[in-house]
Amino acid sequence: MRNLVTDAERLWGTLMETAAIGGTAKGGICRLTLTDLDRQVRDWFRKAAEALGCSVTVDDMGTMFARREGQRRDVPPIAIGSHLDTQPTGGKFDGTLGVLAALEVLRTLHQAGYETFAPIEVVNWTNEEGSRFTPPMMASGVFAGVFTRDWAYNRTDPAGTSFGSALDAIGQRGTKRCGDHPLSAFFELHIEQGPILEAEGVDIGVVTVVQGIRWFEVTVTGQDAHTGATPMHLRKNALLGAARIVELVERIARAHAPAAVMTVGSMQVKPNSPNVVPGEVFLTIDMRHPETRTLEAMEGELNAALAAVGEPLGLSVAAVKIWDQPPVVFDARCVASVRNAAETSGFSVRDMVSGAGHDAAYVARVAPTAMIFVPCRDGISHNEAEFTSKVQCAAGAQVLLQAVLDYDRWLAEQDAGRGGVTP
Repeated sequence: MRNLVTDAERLWGTLMETAAIGGTAKGGICRLTLTDLDRQVRDWFRKAAEALGCSVTVDDMGTMFARREGQRRDVPPIAIGSHLDTQPTGGKFDGTLGVLAALEVLRTLHQAGYETFAPIEVVNWTNEEGSRFTPPMMASGVFAGVFTRDWAYNRTDPAGTSFGSALDAIGQRGTKRCGDHPLSAFFELHIEQGPILEAEGVDIGVVTVVQGIRWFEVTVTGQDAHTGATPMHLRKNALLGAARIVELVERIARAHAPAAVMTVGSMQVKPNSPNVVPGEVFLTIDMRHPETRTLEAMEGELNAALAAVGEPLGLSVAAVKIWDQPPVVFDARCVASVRNAAETSGFSVRDMVSGAGHDAAYVARVAPTAMIFVPCRDGISHNEAEFTSKVQCAAGAQVLLQAVLDYDRWLAEQDAGRGGVTP
């Protein structure tokens, strides 16, 4: 319905209000998953949803579902949302915009007294960021059957706290089994986290593909030694080997430009002393590309490069692939709903490939799914300087609302064609 319009001021107010929960001095948010700050924003979300008459349930991975009933309770809900956890130096919009814009959709429907055909649910997925517990998108991964629940429960943070115990510590382990929750569709609104929309002056990105992601953990082992007493030619310097790996990672990515990206984003040096030759280095490698065939080639080149680094320096190099998310092509009908919504709302549109991973990429394995992107200033994200304007946030919320209504109408038409019998 064209006459249903989200409230830009109300949405911006909720963004600023919740940003105070874990707010940083530089204007960002530090709200790591399953911390007390996460509990506080979850409590805020529950209270806001229940004020609209929604029922709120939590599954055994801590994912929250705020449900507004439709005409047909027997039809699986159309889900909308994202995540409320952040990076240690995160911004106000990554993930949060997706949840709060979804809440704004419910507020708009509630205020208008509009009854949808299917129930509508706002979802807050647990541990999307992966900044405390790796890998990212853990709850949506369990939801989609990519990870087992027990495996996820046993993942630990740097302090040795398990995911399961952290879930219990903030009282967010629900009783319903994660994944036992069929969906008619899932729509996720997110900031782009890149510079394309802003550079081209486009309002809305219609995401058609999420590129594949592979993560590797690499341990380079040499020998601790005194920096003053050990000649250069007798050293087994693990950090030197790690430095060469960083350079090789850069070289492999550039060889598959422009779509390929690779990053060494984390490194731990042991014993990390000024006068000791490093005997061990642990590092991570993030590899991404929208095509599986190219990812396979890049991984083969990486393995060959790692094998070649160690021997000349007297080092051993061990690599483990800890995450493999294949490229995801979103559902054509859901994508059409997003495109229709943007055009109906009068916004400029372009199709996009998502460079970042999102919960939608896992949900797409078990339900029709699509994503909506809005610009962010200078393409900056995972940073306290991250910014998307009030107008841009409102545009995303409006497209989300219209996409849900478009898909809901389609579901009703399909149901009528079957004589009102749910398959």
